[in-house]
Amino acid sequence: MVDETLKRLLDAEEKAEQLVAHADEERQAIVEQAKIDARAVEQQHAGRIDEIHASFLAQAEQRAQQAVEASHKRYADQAAALRTLAERYEKQALDEAVTLVTVTATTGKP
Repeated sequence: MVDETLKRLLDAEEKAEQLVAHADEERQAIVEQAKIDARAVEQQHAGRIDEIHASFLAQAEQRAQQAVEASHKRYADQAAALRTLAERYEKQALDEAVTLVTVTATTGKP
């Protein structure tokens, strides 16, 4: 009877060792799979970083282009306004010059 109990205990110990070994193998497999998954996620994020950077760069370039276009429009509007003002003052100066010449010619006095 002692031999049989001892044999059952040895069998139980052997099964326990097998379970522990199997659990250790599963744990190792899980760790390896987690490492593989982590590397895949890192690579995916690295790819996304380039994509996100390109997107932000494109948006920045678009905003810069819009700012340049707005500046060109403002300067063109200001130049047109200045031309109009210059033409008006030129006409006014010519009118005053004609008046001055006419007055001087008729009266003989400047």
